[in-house]
Amino acid sequence: MGKVSLKVTIAGRTYPLNINEKEKDDVLTAVSDINRAIDKLKKNYAVKDPQDLIAMTALQLVMKRDSNSGKVKSASKSSNEDVDVIEKALANLSKQLDL
Repeated sequence: MGKVSLKVTIAGRTYPLNINEKEKDDVLTAVSDINRAIDKLKKNYAVKDPQDLIAMTALQLVMKRDSNSGKVKSASKSSNEDVDVIEKALANLSKQLDL
């Protein structure tokens, strides 16, 4: 897969991008999410400056990502603890069977 040229519009401003073809759908989804978050902020707050809206959106999206990342780390830690418990139980069962 090669590079593709893409023009995306965020907060009414167009940005040209050169990206890998396989990233195109992810970029378009991200742009859509950003514009949706900006529109939501416009409706809920008296902020009109596009730069302020972009900054507030960036903050919200990063906080959301970090929050989700923490959930994944927590779930991963719980999974590792579960595996440890299962391994210990199997080791105990194996010792009992060897007797």
